[in-house]
Amino acid sequence: MRKPFVAGNWKMNTDSQTGVQLAERIAAGSVEAAGRTVTVAVCPPFVYLQAVTRALASSSIAVGAQDMYSEPDGAFTGEISSSMLKDVGCTYCLCGHSERRHVIGETDELINKKVTAAINGGLLPILCVGELLSEREASRTNDVVTRQLEEGLAALGDEKLSAVTIAYEPVWAIGTGITATPDQAQEVHDFIRKLIGRMYGDQLAAEIRILYGGSVKPGNAAELMGCEDIDGLLVGGASLKGDDFLAIIQAAV
Repeated sequence: MRKPFVAGNWKMNTDSQTGVQLAERIAAGSVEAAGRTVTVAVCPPFVYLQAVTRALASSSIAVGAQDMYSEPDGAFTGEISSSMLKDVGCTYCLCGHSERRHVIGETDELINKKVTAAINGGLLPILCVGELLSEREASRTNDVVTRQLEEGLAALGDEKLSAVTIAYEPVWAIGTGITATPDQAQEVHDFIRKLIGRMYGDQLAAEIRILYGGSVKPGNAAELMGCEDIDGLLVGGASLKGDDFLAIIQAAV
């Protein structure tokens, strides 16, 4: 039985005060669910990770980073390593979010290095995949997702795959207010699980958690979570509103 997982990606939002307040609101409102019936994590900006981790110290809510670099240390100005993230209390790390791919220009090869470095550094990567609107309209969704998964997971053995969570985020649904229908989302999640089965075997495919992300809101969370292969939600804008994020957590219980 795959435990539901709800993660909030705060992106480039909040400040030190509002970030801590938001974390405290989520912790206070999810005492019965977080850690028991559903895994909950928040991913603040780098500069607020330590403050948010401290605010959540007595809760079961995990903290994740929005990105990391693929090397453990060195002359990489502006970058953050897995050991630094572990040092300030991170458990998870997003790898390959669409904004990193399509705004920053990260390649599948670099994302694979980050996934590998995260696992080697003791973090649990959340590998994000998903197609552009033009790719969906050209019926290339499965091709894009296959490439991103095969290259993003390249050279990972079975034991390392168990550390990975996959997040399917159709790029055309991120921050647009447009959400993939439950049928559309389930179709791709089913495809991903079967692809993992071909790559790693049915047991690991049955165990891996696959999240949906893309304009998730309290109003659509329960219907999405009702799909057989959707194991959780990666939430953007709604994770910045305590009551909305709590309602989404409750929908995953």
